Amino acid sequence: MPQPGDVFQPKPSAEDSFLDLLVETLEGLDEGARAQFLQQFFRTIAQIDLTEAQSSEYWRKILERRKELASSIGRNISLRTAMVDVLSSMSSLRVPVLVEYDEFKKLQINAATDALTGLYNRRLFDEYLDKELNRAKRYGQQLAVVILDLHKLKEVNDRFGHLQGDHVLQIAATTLRTTLRASDFAFRIGGDEFALLLPQTDTEQAVTLCHRVRSEYESQLLPLKLEVGVTLDFGVAVHPHDGDQKGGLLSVADQRLYALKHSTRTAPRVVPLEPEPSPLPAPAPQSPRVSPPPPVPGPSVVRQTPERRKWERVSLAGTKAHAVFAEGQRTARVIDLSYGGVALALDFEDDLPEQFNAVLHVPILPPVRVFLRKVASLRMEGGQLRLGCSFIS
Repeated sequence: MPQPGDVFQPKPSAEDSFLDLLVETLEGLDEGARAQFLQQFFRTIAQIDLTEAQSSEYWRKILERRKELASSIGRNISLRTAMVDVLSSMSSLRVPVLVEYDEFKKLQINAATDALTGLYNRRLFDEYLDKELNRAKRYGQQLAVVILDLHKLKEVNDRFGHLQGDHVLQIAATTLRTTLRASDFAFRIGGDEFALLLPQTDTEQAVTLCHRVRSEYESQLLPLKLEVGVTLDFGVAVHPHDGDQKGGLLSVADQRLYALKHSTRTAPRVVPLEPEPSPLPAPAPQSPRVSPPPPVPGPSVVRQTPERRKWERVSLAGTKAHAVFAEGQRTARVIDLSYGGVALALDFEDDLPEQFNAVLHVPILPPVRVFLRKVASLRMEGGQLRLGCSFIS
């Protein structure tokens, strides 16, 4: 019950309650998203066109004016009163219209998301990357940044039309939403580009997730029968291993995306797939009627029965490519790499089992753990042992 001397407070209207809700909601938005929303809000509520910076400044003045009026008259003032006062004083008020709550939610969603896919947009990616990177630095955690590229989207558009291209993009977005963890973030940052932020994730975990996303996406496209090799290429960079600055991490991720995309789709120099021939001198010519005796390998050559590989090899000579073995104490130089296997240069005698684990560190990929089977070995000049291995799925 009111007491003598109490200041009468009228019950707020539905419009005023909505605007109070607006204030609370905007406080939870990042600065960029808030400015973008306010620009559309003022265009809708008062039919005025402002820049994002002007919209933020108007909003600040409205909130300050509300406090001043409440202090001067000793009671709460509705946001609508302060808004009319500020806009009128700045000759900006034309046709004041209060938006409905559904329209407000629509404006809020449009300010933060991509219209086609429903994922967060580029603006929010930049803001969330800053926020998550600061968090990772503060707590000494890892943060994986992934850039993804939808391969052959242009070919889909050219052959089947842009509606089908849009459908392919939407399937990619759906795949990301259903495959990622609750703590991960997915964004559409360009026409055919997506990005992921994976807090507390190392390189191996990020690469594994990307392969899972890629596989799931390709399976979701099968019913479309596109007959086009549409897939998601990716590049991964991890704080702090690959850098601690936003620009550096994005650059590393872009470089790895480009390298992975082109390493598997360009035609590198073709190298014979069998192990190199023995360095022993060739046997002397024989009479055509007499079969030459089988060559006897010298003591420096150790051969196993070679298995012909069907993949072209990319030479990694002159790079810092290397393999770290399971025990973590020994390494070997990576001579070349193919989709089917790898050749290593050992500085130690081959005491590895027939099948073994290793982590490959090569320029075209993030560090990746592989399971290898020995195929052939050859002693090279300088005493190193060349060990050819195939990947085991």
